[in-house]
Amino acid sequence: MAATQPSRIQRLLYAYGKRLPDSMREWVTNDLAGPGAIRRHMIRYSIPPALLLAPLWLLPASLYVHLEMTVPIYIWAVIMGYVLNKVWRRHRLAQHGLDPNLVDAINREKNARLHEDYARRFGARPEEAKWQSNSSPF
Repeated sequence: MAATQPSRIQRLLYAYGKRLPDSMREWVTNDLAGPGAIRRHMIRYSIPPALLLAPLWLLPASLYVHLEMTVPIYIWAVIMGYVLNKVWRRHRLAQHGLDPNLVDAINREKNARLHEDYARRFGARPEEAKWQSNSSPF
């Protein structure tokens, strides 16, 4: 029987870009498009900048200088991680052979009532507007 949950080593490698076997597709789908996906993404992508900036705290300097050296870079890295989270999660879904539009699945479920209300009041959206149904920037 094939494993459906990755081991600790597989999780670590997966967190930073490695593809998991096809037997773990359901786990990958839940990880990248399920509840808490953004939180998991942010935790994963806030650790490397902290590790890269940590040696700067070993330099002899005041607390103010250490904060000046590291906090702006760290905040920028965390903001970029948040801004690009959907793009990165789409890429990871495609990397595992899954539909990149799964990233928007939770949002679609949450807003389904609004879309149904719109369709009831104004009619169905035209077919040429279908390309706008996802948040892909490409």
